[in-house]
Amino acid sequence: MERHAVLLRGINLARRNRIAMPELRAALEADGFRDVKTYVQSGNIVLASRASPERVAEKVNALIKKRFGFDVIVLVRSGAELEEVVRRNPLSKIAVDPKRHLVTFTSSPLPRAVVDRMTAVAGPREQFAVIGREVYSWHPAGVGRSPLWERLAGKALGIEATSRNWTTVTTLLAMAHEGTAR
Repeated sequence: MERHAVLLRGINLARRNRIAMPELRAALEADGFRDVKTYVQSGNIVLASRASPERVAEKVNALIKKRFGFDVIVLVRSGAELEEVVRRNPLSKIAVDPKRHLVTFTSSPLPRAVVDRMTAVAGPREQFAVIGREVYSWHPAGVGRSPLWERLAGKALGIEATSRNWTTVTTLLAMAHEGTAR
């Protein structure tokens, strides 16, 4: 079985889309996933499955809709894909604070027009790089004051996306490497 990182967008924010992680873990295990682990309360899951990342996303989305009553964006990367995301980090030399260094995971590569709009709104010291289905971004003044972050966080990308800070990305990779999938 392959390990996968499952990223849910927009759960447990304020009072919207509340899911208790122990309940989600139990539901995923009951649905046939193995070695299910969660990290913090914002929809970070590592699990084992024989299914492709796309099929895992479909199954997790269907389970959440049926069990918890709402639709969420579910993006999945295999353990190997997540390892590649970390390995190829183009901002590693400048992004010195992991809380201000983000990876935005997207469902498909960004169209050139979207990348051009992001370039136009980026703050003076902000940097970003797009590699495949990931956008690496560095927000030295903080994410909260970033016009680039607003573009990445909102629906302006025009595709499904969710962001994680570098600490979360590397923690999920470490979790994907833990133990042996059954």
